[in-house]
Amino acid sequence: MGLLVTASLFVSGLATLVQTLGFGPFGSRLPIVQGISFAGVSTMVATASTGGLRPVLGSIIVAGLIGLVLSSFVAQLVRLFPAVVTGSIITVIGLSLMPVAFGWAMGNDPGKPDYGSMGNIGFAGLTLIIILVISRLFQGAISRLSILIGLGVGTVVAICAGKTDFSSVGTAKIVAPPQLFHFGTPTFEIGAIIAMTVVILVTLIETTADILTIGEIVGTPVDERRVADGLRADMLSTTIAPVFGSFTCSAFAQNVGLVALTGIKSRFVVATGGLILVLLGLLPVVGAVVAGIPYPVLGGAGLVLFGSVAASGIRTLAKVDFQDNLNMVIVAVGVGVGLIPVAAPKFWDAFPNMVGVVLNSGISATAIVAVLLNLAFNEWKFGRRPGASVFAAASDADARLPEQTRIPDGHH
Repeated sequence: MGLLVTASLFVSGLATLVQTLGFGPFGSRLPIVQGISFAGVSTMVATASTGGLRPVLGSIIVAGLIGLVLSSFVAQLVRLFPAVVTGSIITVIGLSLMPVAFGWAMGNDPGKPDYGSMGNIGFAGLTLIIILVISRLFQGAISRLSILIGLGVGTVVAICAGKTDFSSVGTAKIVAPPQLFHFGTPTFEIGAIIAMTVVILVTLIETTADILTIGEIVGTPVDERRVADGLRADMLSTTIAPVFGSFTCSAFAQNVGLVALTGIKSRFVVATGGLILVLLGLLPVVGAVVAGIPYPVLGGAGLVLFGSVAASGIRTLAKVDFQDNLNMVIVAVGVGVGLIPVAAPKFWDAFPNMVGVVLNSGISATAIVAVLLNLAFNEWKFGRRPGASVFAAASDADARLPEQTRIPDGHH
């Protein structure tokens, strides 16, 4: 765990330097922070549960190279991911990560005697309450640091209660270069590669939105070439990340709000932050400290983090027009299929392995279903007529009901 943390810090720092400073056709040269994305967590867990970490790393390398090739053509792919599709995907990402947060809150390891105890859940609840109180009572920078403060206070309380284990900190090296292929050489499985490629396609779309938004806030013109350069930096760092034992690296949307909030628009300031991340990645002791944070404390923060992702997806869906079309069907089926691995983890077990790996990830299943349904319902003009959906008809009919014919509240 400590190695994963330091490797991720190191890769994130390098990627941020490439994205902000740029070289050749790589980097948007905008104040964008790069970080290890959790968009592919469910996909990677599905792959790792059957083959370990090596096929995960292999799928990231190949998918990153595919994304690198597609970067110049992503403008043509954007139309396949309108708000009704991306909103569904982002919502499922957050919802599918919720079991991870709940597992952390219970103690993460079902084999331990205190798994699911009131004590563990109490630490998660305490962390959550601290985050909520700080978010409510404070404004500006302190409010933005609520999750970090919650983790810190929760960990201190856990230390006082004797519920932490920082023994690895004493054995960790203070300074050490990143270890290459520590988890073994990558292996390449077609099903895992397809699933990860879907994740990469979504990442490309999300990064495009980040680049366009940052350009607008900073006041820098963003053309197709700048977008392509930014996407290439994204994919280059993603492709290299597994060499150091890390995962997909992409632009962090949180940075968009931070630039607007602080008014600090210099890419060189963000590049300095990237340099700090690189230095932290060279300090294994930092990774050991982070790895020592109790899982129940992480669970309280995870509830907010993953829930905010789902809320972001809902916010995107709020922009979608649901009148006289089949967009509600797209969302309903896309989200429903995406939640199958959460609600029924063994649903796809009887299917061929390649199919199971792709569809057993909520994000890839939702992306495939939502894109196909959007093409069929919104792009394909044949046979389409307004108000054809039973959902739209029911909504319109209810809106037209006279007030006296509606069932009063509280009556059945």
